[in-house]
Amino acid sequence: MQENPVSLSSLLQRPGNLTLPGNRVFARARENIRLSMRRQPHGHVVVYGPHGRRILLTDPDGHPLHECEWAPAPDGRIRLAHARLFLDWNQWVGIKPSALIHTTTMDLSTRPGWQSLTRQDLRLMASRAMGLALHEVEFFYTDDDLLIDPASGRATIRQRKDAFYVLDDGTFDHARFMSCMSAMHWEAIDYLPVVELFQSLLPGTGGATFELIRGLYDDQNPSSPTPLHYRGIPTYPSEAAFGLFSNYFVPSFPGKESPFAVFMDTPRSHEVSWLPNADPPVRYVESSRHACLTVMQGKIRKVTLMEDSAGLPFSAPNPQGFAPCARTLAVRNGQVVLQDRISTAALPVDPRWGVVAEQPGTLSPELSTAMDWHHLFPAGVHAVLPRDAFSAVLLYPEDDSVIGEYASQPFIADFLDDLFEQDAHLAQQRAEADRLLIHGFDASIGTCVAFDRLRTYTIFFTHAALAQKHAQALWNQLARRHRLDWLPSFRFLPAAPAGNAGIHDWLYLWIPFAEYDQEESLKGHLADIVKALAPQGLAFVAGPESIPALVANHPVHILFGEKGSDLQPFHMHRTILPKSQLNPRLHIWCLQKQG
Repeated sequence: MQENPVSLSSLLQRPGNLTLPGNRVFARARENIRLSMRRQPHGHVVVYGPHGRRILLTDPDGHPLHECEWAPAPDGRIRLAHARLFLDWNQWVGIKPSALIHTTTMDLSTRPGWQSLTRQDLRLMASRAMGLALHEVEFFYTDDDLLIDPASGRATIRQRKDAFYVLDDGTFDHARFMSCMSAMHWEAIDYLPVVELFQSLLPGTGGATFELIRGLYDDQNPSSPTPLHYRGIPTYPSEAAFGLFSNYFVPSFPGKESPFAVFMDTPRSHEVSWLPNADPPVRYVESSRHACLTVMQGKIRKVTLMEDSAGLPFSAPNPQGFAPCARTLAVRNGQVVLQDRISTAALPVDPRWGVVAEQPGTLSPELSTAMDWHHLFPAGVHAVLPRDAFSAVLLYPEDDSVIGEYASQPFIADFLDDLFEQDAHLAQQRAEADRLLIHGFDASIGTCVAFDRLRTYTIFFTHAALAQKHAQALWNQLARRHRLDWLPSFRFLPAAPAGNAGIHDWLYLWIPFAEYDQEESLKGHLADIVKALAPQGLAFVAGPESIPALVANHPVHILFGEKGSDLQPFHMHRTILPKSQLNPRLHIWCLQKQG
C-alpha cells in the first residue's frame, strides 16, 4: 500500500472511482470546491457531495469500496438513486432503491360502506391477514403505497423493494438482476433489512451492503446513536444474518434471554436492539497482489485472492479450529501466511492495517489431517476460471422471462426434500437406500444429500463451477458434523450416461430442456434408469410431460408426477418475484423399477 495519504483531487480523478452518472461531474477539477472529504481512523476516506451526502468510500490507497449517487425526489428531498459496492474478488454489484414495485388490486365495492374505507383500514386488513402488528404494516406501507379509487371502489396496494444487480462492467449499463430486499430509508437509516433470494447473492454482497449501511448510519448519527431493529414482512432470522449484523452492530435485549435466542424466534426477532459496533470490519485492497483483506478489532478476519480458482477466501480459524475448506490465514514474522492443501502464499503485513498481534491460524487436529475437498473429484477437479468460481450462484429474472435451466433445479429439489419429510413411506425408503446417484442436478446437489448415515453417492455433473461450489459446501458440512471420514463415499464425476454408473437404490435425474423434443434421447434416459436402478428402486426424474407415454415398454411404473409450476417452492418464489415463469413443460416424475 502507498505511504502518502491520497488527496481529494486524486480520488475524484482516479479512473473507476466515480462512474454513476450523477457523480461524473464531480471528477472535474472546477467542481472539487463543492465537495469535502473526511479521513477515518483506519485511513479510509469518505467523500461528500455538495448535498452533504457521501458519494464515495475508499481504502487508504484510494481504491473505491462503494459509490453513492443522490438525486432530488418529487417531494424535493435528496434520496439515494443508485449505489455501487465493490466485492473482495474484484466484482461490482449495484443497489437501486425501489426498483421493484409489485402492485396488488382489491375490489372493495362489495363491502358494505366501502365508501368510508380509508388507507388505515387497508392497513388493518393487511395486519389481520398477515398476522402482523399494525405498526409493522404502517412502517412499510406509506400513504403513497395505498390508493382507493372513490369511483370504482378498487384499492391499489404497492410493495416497494430495493434491488441488487450484478454490474459486469462496473456500471448499470448492462446490469443483471440478482436479489432484492425490503425498501430502505437510505437518507435516514432506521432499521435492518430483510434480504430475499439471499442464495442468489454473490459472495461478499452482504458484508459490502452492511459496510454501506453502517457508513450512512454513522454519517446520520454523528453523536447520538439510534437503536435499530430487524424488520420485514416477513422476517427471515438466521444464524448467518445474526453473525453479519453483529459485525457492524451490537445486539442487546433487556430481558434474561440471550439476544441470539430472541432474534431466532421469528415473531420476536424485531425485539433485539442493535447499536453500532465500536470497531466494525474494514477492508483493504492490495491491488498489486490482487488481494483484499478484512480486518476487525486488530485481527485479520479473511483474505481473498482475486485470481484464486477455488473461489473462496482464506479465513482465520474459529476457536474450535475450523476454517471453511481448511483454507487458513496466519500472521507470523510480519507476514500473512495463506495456506490450503495445495499451496502456500504470503503477504507482508502493512502497519496501517492495525494488526496488533500474531495469529496462529491453527486448524483442529481432525481438520489438519483430513482429506480436503479436492478428493471428492477422483478424476481431478475441472479447471474453473476464478470469476466463474466466485460467481457460481443462481440468478433469476425480475420480469416474465423463463427461468434458466440450472436456476429451475432448486424448485424441484426443494419440493422433493419437503416431500420426503412429509411422506413416511418415501422417507423410509430413502433411509434404507445405500447407493444413490445424482445425475445433472448440478445446482441442487446439496439438497439431494442426506446426512443421517453413511451412504455412497455418485454425482455426475456438467457445470464445473457449480459442482466445485457444492463439493466445497459438502466438505464443510461433513467437517462440522465430524464426518470427514465419509468423504471417500462421495464421487463427483464428469457427466456420463446414468446406466454406466452401476446399480443404485435411489436416483435423481435431470433431463436437459434441449432434449425434451428428442424422443430417442428420452428413451435413452429411461433405458439408463432401468439399467441403473435396483429392483424396487426409485428414480426422481425432472423431465417433460411425455415421460408417461414412454415408460410403457420399460419395467418401471410411475408413482406420481407434478408440473414444476404447480410446486410449492415455485409458488413461494413468486411471492417475491410475481412475474416469474418456469419452463411450462418441466415436470417431476417418480418412477419405481419393478421386480
